[in-house]
Amino acid sequence: MTDAPHRYNADLAGSIEERWQAFWKDNGSFHAVDPEGEFAGDGSPLPEKSFIMDMFPYPSGKGLHVGHPLGYIATDVLARYERMKGKNVLYTMGYDAFGLPAEQYAIETGTHPRTTTDENVANMSRQLFRLGLSHDLRRALRTTDADFVKWTQWIFLQLFESWYDPTAENVDGVTGRARPISELKGAIQNREVDPWAMAERLGIELPQHWIERKPSPKHWIEGDSTPFDFLVQYTPEQMQELVDSFRLAYISDTPVNWCPGLGTVLANEEVTADGRSERGNYPVFKRRLRQWNMRITAYADRLVDDLDRVDWPESIKLMQRNWIGRSHGAQVRFRFADAPSALAGGEFDVFTTRADTLFGATFCALSPEHALMADPSALPDSWPDGTKDAWTGGAATPAEAVRAYQQRAASLTDDDRTDEDRPKTGVFTGLFAVNPMDGRKIPVFVADYVLIGYGTGAVMAVPAEDERDYAFASAYDLDIIRTVQVPDDFEEGRAYTGDGEKINSRSDELDLNGLGIDDAKQKALEYAIEKGFGRARTTYRLRDWLFSRQRYWGEPFPIVYAKDDPTTPIPLPMEHLPVPLPELDDFSPTALDPNDTDTEPQTPLSRNQDWVNVRLDLGDGEKDYIRETNTMPNWAGSSWYELRYTDPTNEDELTSRANEEYWMGPRSEGSVGGVDLYVGGVEHAVLHLLYARFWHKVLFDLGHLSSQEPFHRLFNQGYVQAYAYTDARGVYVPAEEVVEEADGTFTYNGERVSQEYGKMGKSLKNSVTPDDMYAQFGADTFRVYEMSMGPLDQSRPWETRAVVGAQRFLQRLWRLVIDEETGEVIAGDGEADAATLKALHTTIDAVTVEMDNMRFNTAISKMIELVNQLTKLMTAGTAVPRSVVEPLILMAAPLAPHIAEEMWHRLGHEEPLVRAPYPSADEAYLGADEITAVVQVKGKVRHRLQVPADITAEDLEARVMAEDRVKELLEGQELRKVIVRAPKLVNLVI
Repeated sequence: MTDAPHRYNADLAGSIEERWQAFWKDNGSFHAVDPEGEFAGDGSPLPEKSFIMDMFPYPSGKGLHVGHPLGYIATDVLARYERMKGKNVLYTMGYDAFGLPAEQYAIETGTHPRTTTDENVANMSRQLFRLGLSHDLRRALRTTDADFVKWTQWIFLQLFESWYDPTAENVDGVTGRARPISELKGAIQNREVDPWAMAERLGIELPQHWIERKPSPKHWIEGDSTPFDFLVQYTPEQMQELVDSFRLAYISDTPVNWCPGLGTVLANEEVTADGRSERGNYPVFKRRLRQWNMRITAYADRLVDDLDRVDWPESIKLMQRNWIGRSHGAQVRFRFADAPSALAGGEFDVFTTRADTLFGATFCALSPEHALMADPSALPDSWPDGTKDAWTGGAATPAEAVRAYQQRAASLTDDDRTDEDRPKTGVFTGLFAVNPMDGRKIPVFVADYVLIGYGTGAVMAVPAEDERDYAFASAYDLDIIRTVQVPDDFEEGRAYTGDGEKINSRSDELDLNGLGIDDAKQKALEYAIEKGFGRARTTYRLRDWLFSRQRYWGEPFPIVYAKDDPTTPIPLPMEHLPVPLPELDDFSPTALDPNDTDTEPQTPLSRNQDWVNVRLDLGDGEKDYIRETNTMPNWAGSSWYELRYTDPTNEDELTSRANEEYWMGPRSEGSVGGVDLYVGGVEHAVLHLLYARFWHKVLFDLGHLSSQEPFHRLFNQGYVQAYAYTDARGVYVPAEEVVEEADGTFTYNGERVSQEYGKMGKSLKNSVTPDDMYAQFGADTFRVYEMSMGPLDQSRPWETRAVVGAQRFLQRLWRLVIDEETGEVIAGDGEADAATLKALHTTIDAVTVEMDNMRFNTAISKMIELVNQLTKLMTAGTAVPRSVVEPLILMAAPLAPHIAEEMWHRLGHEEPLVRAPYPSADEAYLGADEITAVVQVKGKVRHRLQVPADITAEDLEARVMAEDRVKELLEGQELRKVIVRAPKLVNLVI
């Protein structure tokens, strides 16, 4: 059977969609207006704004499958809806275009990363444009654009030229903010800040000669006039060394994940659980390299506390809090007892949240990477008396045991080492430490479950109250001393981590026995402070952000070095930005022995010596310099792109203050501002959001921004998953060719296959592309189907055969307006009856509520009900009035914009509906529906009447008693009681 010539099918949908997409683009239909700059309006007051953003994609060569646009369609629906509500909507798209995949492809094929990136961006842009997304394309960007790179490098310099003053007052009563590094020297000389106390508070390791020459604290006591002239006591070079120690962007020798196969350092999230690179599956090793770092740890408290001021899912807030890992407790100092001369006077710190358990500490454990274990030859020459065989690892001396253990630990990932199910291992160092609480000597081990990057890299082990310590103590036959009374029903053979009274916790000077845990913790801390072996401390799991990559395809650092001082970074002035990437023929990494701890890897950029060696005038005449040859990680561009959307063509500023304040500034007292809605996957819950918040707060502190947070509201959409099928060999077969049999089984080419549910992708042969949907159904049908599949924040299965349901809805909507045979408008000019108007306005009211709350699936279901009701009218021979059809089209427009625009145009409207007012419900038609109330006499239904659904019991009784039929029933009877169950029942007892 041939379709009617004007039936809404894939071909007609395609022609309509492409025509309106071209119209919207040519007419700037989605352009947002800024307060100032190139995109400013005519000077009239701007309406209420709405800034809506997607997490921008990496331009993969595979393009999009139908799971990717789920969030993009949702934000587009909301953007279109809010424009129709009269708002000035900023909605655009960018591409996170730097990164390792393009570089790996370049290594494999010789194709320049820019070439493949540009091709991939073009393909994804085409796919998204064809979807009808209402982006302001003037603001579109990619992180590889020279102008964008320029401002990314500028932000890096803001961090490099700043330090964090934990004592400075900020807004809203918050203490601590970034300040220009140029103010630090004066602040120290004027005794505004104590650099030694500040370094300890921020966890900064000062140069050794500054530690050794620490002056008396009296120099920072208010009112003290003791002279302390740094310019006299320290050389300018030493003073600069101190200042450099506090920069927010700094260089240090850092333990890193080194991947020789990729020739680069990897972030923790780029390493799999089995210690291999996520990209390429190469082995990853721990080693120390000279790296750039960002001092995100200085902002740990603000990053935690300000989570209470943003509208984010609680699960995401919890993930960020756990990642930052703020813990309040005590730092306790242990000293070695009877150590060899090389370690004489040696000591180490441990952090504990339970100072009250010191009486139960029976051994200490150091990380294999701990500085005290850097030279195992300094350990005792032989095992001390009483050493158990299990402690030695089968080695003849402590040095041999520790050295062998360190080598084994280096091959493990942090996930391996902290796996709760993995047996706890370690070796004895031959050393004993003195428990400062009671003077007992306890053995010191090296154990890989202790990480150098967490806490102090050392733990005091209390086996009775810690599961990991208990497992270790059990394996190595170490003492277990309980310091908390266990309940009567407690099963022995494990640690007890619950509450209870203190026991076994008394010395000659301190008695904690009988106290509760909280009181005991406080009393133990006070004692440790009084005796000088402890202090109160807050620690964080968060570590400074490793910011170097030994790659080509990333932003170059705006840093050079003097020829005669290749270790001191020199920032480039603004006029030298952007620093471009040089041209290279070979992008491959330099092969290195992973066990080589001395040789610095040579980055791809170092191959272009004409670029590396540069002659510049930085204000004191032309000189020869050496460029930094590491590049920034691809996290850099994604940490601030929302700001550039607000002023994308500004050549003089990252964004103008007026534009940023309008689009992102706080809207009420106590607000932190930010993007109104940010939509993306939960996989970016921690790192991307944490890094973006950090950069934003630094820029706020320095006065560049009015908003304190980048994203006010966060929404995590679910995933589109798909069924996949495997044959008898376990090999995946093309999902689109699988047949569902009548008995519910599945076959492929006549052979039975097994169905499973998994992530959509090429490897499972279950991938469906948006291009397939455009060809089979059109973009509007695809949009409506994705939005109708279920709540936006939940994952849902993809089923291509179910898409036809969305198509049928649009076909019925189309037939209310257009004759499929002639193409003529058939919507009538008559008046709608009361029932139809009631249905219309009830739908408008319900759909508005659902749209406001991003419940697009239920909004669609409400519209389907109305369309079905109107279709019955038309089938009965009644033309649907324009007064009903037009509000319905406007409601459908955000979800199915092309077909709505086409019908709107054919109905005679000259202006597009992009900014047409969204319909509002008439209260006169929103009265409660009537229902049937029954009247019972002697338990039998004797009468019925129509009453409002919201009628009160008193009114229902009055209505019933006024009915003539009820009066007849009661004639001659004695009414004893009236039982009312409004609105459905009245029982008359006679």
